[in-house]
Amino acid sequence: MHALKSIASWALPVAALLAAALVLLPSLLGFQRYVITSGSMTGTIDRGSLIFDKVVPAKSLKVGDIITYTPPASSGVDEPITHRIIWVGRDRTGRLAFHTKGDFNPSPDPWRFVLDHPTQARVAMHIPYVGFGLAALTNRHLRMLIIGLPALLIALAVLARLWSDAGEELRRERELARERTAEAGS
Repeated sequence: MHALKSIASWALPVAALLAAALVLLPSLLGFQRYVITSGSMTGTIDRGSLIFDKVVPAKSLKVGDIITYTPPASSGVDEPITHRIIWVGRDRTGRLAFHTKGDFNPSPDPWRFVLDHPTQARVAMHIPYVGFGLAALTNRHLRMLIIGLPALLIALAVLARLWSDAGEELRRERELARERTAEAGS
């Protein structure tokens, strides 16, 4: 039991530090992070993966790059998607244009698009399944449980220690009182 307490006393803080580093360090290094929520890139980047994108000049993008972008308004898709570039060319006005496809999808995306900005988020790396944990933290009740349960356990441990110390002190006082009574009687 003592070994288990010893392991828990250092394992939990280490796990918390690793989780914080996983979330914060990439941001400090200029990466954007996203959680993959669909299966369109399954086999390459599975659902639940945490991806890290690096913002690069749009003109540096090439066929084969995987990018995270918001499709054109006419697509009906209003959240960012992460797909592979399958075509790079120019639109009717000469602007740089792209066509993408999810690796697991049977056909390319039904739109071609131009980017509104001179830079674009390109996938640099991913960690499989870690995104499930981050996505779970968006649930308020689960987040409160994750924060509240350790706080409750700490509070109970402190109360148990106080209770034990108070009992020990009461026992010592009673023993001292008995000794005084015994000395007074002799």
